[in-house]
Amino acid sequence: MADKIAALECDLVEKDAIILDKDASIEKLTTDIEAIKFQNEQLRRLIFGSKRERFVSVMNAEQLTIEFEPKAAEIAQAIKAERELIRVAYERKKPKKEHQGRMALPAHLPVMETVIEPIENTTDMVCIGKEITEELDYTPAKLHINRIIRPKYISKEDQDCKQKQVIAKLDRPIPKCMASSALLSMIFTDKYIYHLPLYRILKRIIQMGVPLPSSTLDSWVKLGAEVLHPLYAVHRMHVFSEIYQMIDESPIKVQDKDKPGACHTGYMWVRYGALSKSVLFEYYKSRSSNGPIDDLLTLKGYVQTDGYAGYTYLASLQNITHLSCWAHARRYFEQALQNDQQRASHVMKLIQLLYAIEALARESAMSHEQRHALRLEKSLPIINEIGQYIHQQRSKVTPKSPIGKAFDYCANRWISLQNYLTHGMLEIDSNLVENSIRPLALGRKNYLFAGSHDAAKNIAMFYSFFATCTKNDIDPQKWLTYAINNVNKTEVSLLKNLLPQFIDKNLLK
Repeated sequence: MADKIAALECDLVEKDAIILDKDASIEKLTTDIEAIKFQNEQLRRLIFGSKRERFVSVMNAEQLTIEFEPKAAEIAQAIKAERELIRVAYERKKPKKEHQGRMALPAHLPVMETVIEPIENTTDMVCIGKEITEELDYTPAKLHINRIIRPKYISKEDQDCKQKQVIAKLDRPIPKCMASSALLSMIFTDKYIYHLPLYRILKRIIQMGVPLPSSTLDSWVKLGAEVLHPLYAVHRMHVFSEIYQMIDESPIKVQDKDKPGACHTGYMWVRYGALSKSVLFEYYKSRSSNGPIDDLLTLKGYVQTDGYAGYTYLASLQNITHLSCWAHARRYFEQALQNDQQRASHVMKLIQLLYAIEALARESAMSHEQRHALRLEKSLPIINEIGQYIHQQRSKVTPKSPIGKAFDYCANRWISLQNYLTHGMLEIDSNLVENSIRPLALGRKNYLFAGSHDAAKNIAMFYSFFATCTKNDIDPQKWLTYAINNVNKTEVSLLKNLLPQFIDKNLLK
């Protein structure tokens, strides 16, 4: 009996071990299933759902608050009171607007008048007034020919039977090119601002009455880009000298002769110099940070990025202060709302307070020093509250769950998430550089790919110029026409003055 009991106990131990293994397997499978469900929901949202990340707390106002809410509510109330004080101090109260009626048409537009007389006989009648109706009309674009005539002059023979011939110098940005700078500007803005492929632009030109071969249009694009290469080099140099840069990257398909039947995936690396409002696109064949990030080794200043692993070693560089993006951190908690409503919504409410403080500083037109002081007074306690909460809750959730990944994302970047508090010129997130990438995303949907690696570099150049024009409220087509006309006759040391962030806007009127 003792032997049988011992054998049964051994069987029980073995079965307990098998049960424990099964439980571990079930737990792992459950975790994997939850992760797959989360990924599936994110993919479905990406394809079918809204891209908005707006967060509205579902907490009932009459419900009793839990332990961590009084502090957040107290901070929110303090921010609200501070906002009112600043509004009173700056007298920024806006009067209630009355409806202005129908929009007045701009006075600078040319006016074509048409008088319509009544069909009745008005003989012996006196005109007592006029009814005036205005409508906004459109004249289709037209091509015309600039015929440049240069008279030739020759002097009389001198005593040595020699004659002197003179003719005015032909000053054109692209010699022997049929297209004017204004036409080239129209082509480039149509392609890189309105995202029209070249074949659609060609159709428009043909509809205007010029049967232009596609090869000619391609050569115009190539020649026009070559003229601007020196200006792009100067632009790159000035963006690289900025002490505060935001960096992001985005893919682009490129035709490669070494990959017949398939496109190469290259990357546009984008920098935004927030102080001068300068945008720089650079094309690289891969996402490797060896090229674009190596250029930062000589930089002394601040670099703000998203959570891409290629940026992680920036924090170890002595001359660089690395900033992470609170918008990306918030996105992880927004995605975790369905997984853990309580924890995710709590952190999101605190992040909302951080952005409320930024809105307060922006609306009050605070200087860098004022914004820095406001952040230390109001934002720092909230960030400490977030850090304490993450430290307390991180060990209570599954690391691979959406809320666990959100906690890990913040914990692994906690210092860089706080670094925006060190100076008032720094931003809480890198949304400004992400907004600059949007034209590239729209363009990819229309022209699909770049024709070659050189063409991708030209795309980067034009997106750099046009994005900088947008940031500085400059008409891109007027600026490009002026730049093409003047780039060749401007000294190298003065090319900076042609860039959109430095140009005298009066020259573009």
